[in-house]
Amino acid sequence: MNNAVAGFSKLSKKEKVNWIAETYFSTPDEALKIIGNYWNSDDKLQQLHDEFIENTITNLYIPLGVAPNFLINGKYKTIPMAIEESSVVAAASKSAKYWATRGGFKATVIDTQKIGQVHFTFNGDGQKLQSFFDQIKPLFFSNTQSITKNMQQRGGGILDIQLKDKRNLLEHYFQLHATFETKDSMGANFINSCLEQFASTLKEEFQNCDAFDENEHLNVIMSILSNYVPNCIVRAEVSCPVEDLSEKDIANPQDFAERFVQAVQIAEVEPFRAVTHNKGIMNGVDAVILATGNDFRAVEAGVHAYAAKNGQYASLSHAKIENGIFTFWLEIPLALGTVGGLTSLHPLVKLCLEILEKPSAEELMQIVAVAGLAQNFAALRSLTTTGIQEGHMKMHLNNIINQFEATEDERHSIKTHFKKNVISHSAVVEFIENLRK
Repeated sequence: MNNAVAGFSKLSKKEKVNWIAETYFSTPDEALKIIGNYWNSDDKLQQLHDEFIENTITNLYIPLGVAPNFLINGKYKTIPMAIEESSVVAAASKSAKYWATRGGFKATVIDTQKIGQVHFTFNGDGQKLQSFFDQIKPLFFSNTQSITKNMQQRGGGILDIQLKDKRNLLEHYFQLHATFETKDSMGANFINSCLEQFASTLKEEFQNCDAFDENEHLNVIMSILSNYVPNCIVRAEVSCPVEDLSEKDIANPQDFAERFVQAVQIAEVEPFRAVTHNKGIMNGVDAVILATGNDFRAVEAGVHAYAAKNGQYASLSHAKIENGIFTFWLEIPLALGTVGGLTSLHPLVKLCLEILEKPSAEELMQIVAVAGLAQNFAALRSLTTTGIQEGHMKMHLNNIINQFEATEDERHSIKTHFKKNVISHSAVVEFIENLRK
């Protein structure tokens, strides 16, 4: 294809699909069959999915699994996880079972403040602007009453608004820095609506203010929430006496605890290790966020900014041994919701929230943080004992078998062989080729 397509968004779904098949595939009928196979047979349900985004042609399935036996703050939870990567759900389940007999997970929401900003430039006296802001500040609250009324009834709303002078970073740059409480909603639309009204009030009041001369100008650049929420923090942790860490692959619990702590310390000081370390945490976090209809891209961006808050990218989790007690914990920023958006639209999202017993936003924050800590514990346990590949490749074996469309007899032979032999992609491929000769 060497030419742009005109009016694509105005085409019907069938026309879009046909265009894709005929433009990009040498066998259009096969492409149409694959696309159609993933449509839901329930037309109403398929239309719901079609309208989630634009230019929908079909559905991309991601497996939805569950990890049971999570003892969180004294109560058992079964956690739904949507993810395509082998071994993640198994690892989370293994950690849940392990810690359920050692006191379980403790989780605490430290704070729930979210942030939004109006970014603008002003080329005049900063002190004069501050006095002007102090004078009109009550208007930002009164002019948004129609927006904040329902949120205030639920115990949320605008917490504070500050004028911030950022001219040390960028010429003439200022911002209105606002903090919000959005209770059980993620709050993006609420926050952005408030911010746009702030901007309107700011511009209108500036134009009507006699304190500024004709050479002083204020220009609003944009109004937008921030996905960096360092004041919306949840902590998850596990702890037990070192001797209680003993298990079949942990013969020497003291040695295991020390190696585990050292592994975490490496991720605290070495960015190359920290990125992979934190990716493992996000395997658990993202899977639950996706299953509950929340925005994992926003969470990823905010979490990784938080990991670099001290000037160098570092581990999100920490571990220590004190007075014979092993403690492993993490603190991460999470802006989540259990009402609004996909949480009230997507049937499987609603199902997942039912499995979690209809949590509040704060309860969901705790569950998500625990899933991340459990995933991290499973990875570090493997790394400091048997190695990461043994368990992962056992889970990945099915993917390789499916790639070669093995028969039931071949599948049995392959799995029997690799119960006692090292699994690698090349070793499996070679075994299958020899099996078929």
